[in-house]
Amino acid sequence: MITRQKSIGTGFGAHSTAADVVAGIDLTGTNALVTGGYSGLGLEVVRALAGAGAHVVVPARRPGTAAAALRGIAGTEVQALDLADQDDVRAFAERFLESGRPLHTVVANAGVMACPETRVGPGEWEAHFAINHLGHFALVNRLRPALARGARVVAVASSGHFLSGIRWDDIHFRTGYDRWLAYAQSKTANALFAVHLDRLLGAPAGIRAFAVHPGSILTPLQRHVPREEWRGLGWVTETGEAAEGFKTPQQGAATAVWAATSPLLAGRGGLYCQDCDVAEPATGDDMLVGGVKPWAVDREAAARLWDLSRELTGVGG
Repeated sequence: MITRQKSIGTGFGAHSTAADVVAGIDLTGTNALVTGGYSGLGLEVVRALAGAGAHVVVPARRPGTAAAALRGIAGTEVQALDLADQDDVRAFAERFLESGRPLHTVVANAGVMACPETRVGPGEWEAHFAINHLGHFALVNRLRPALARGARVVAVASSGHFLSGIRWDDIHFRTGYDRWLAYAQSKTANALFAVHLDRLLGAPAGIRAFAVHPGSILTPLQRHVPREEWRGLGWVTETGEAAEGFKTPQQGAATAVWAATSPLLAGRGGLYCQDCDVAEPATGDDMLVGGVKPWAVDREAAARLWDLSRELTGVGG
């Protein structure tokens, strides 16, 4: 069901930066949470939100590294969190709820890409699905009491979802591991999470959710992909520079910041966005062109994934 996926003509585009889309928006007095907000595009999301006046909490698996990266950005704080550890997610959420602070923005940005086969969690879950999806699923659901009316939740997905829908018969790759399909499935899961979260919270609480494709960007996310593979994948030129069509981190952060703050999205939700606009349905398989595949915005699949994720994590009811 992708009939709502239609450009709304925002005036921004692929070359817009996070600073461009937040210009003139005052976030003073609001609280934001950005996972993975201390490197790559996550750091630029934090920089933009904090620059507009928000107080930004950055959960981090490496708090010392995060504190060093955020030094000099006023209005930020670091809290320890390992998204691969469901007990740690619960403990983090309990600490935050005890603070009594409302949350106005959540950007679920942290993730892994194309990593070696890794098993985490009580069910030896496949790591991409466990970290990119289940970690954020549990975190947002545990923080639901703190979400203020009108809050926005932004899940950072990817055009990588083109490569796979949800593998219902073998979600955890028990019968053979493929690092790219594992990443792709997790990005489809990110998009479906936004679809169903918005369906649950949009009407009763005014809490809206969006998934975003940031674009192709060279950041620490690619750390598990050997440099010698980058040229063969078309990521870099023969001289090692980013290939045509790739964005800077500042440009890559723009769509997440736009989805989190734009008044043009008032009354909307459950949408997949790219280039600071609502994405159109994909008409081909070129991930640089983008768009959204039907399996990433299917409401029945989103509800089914929600039920499965609730069963695995014990939250989300």
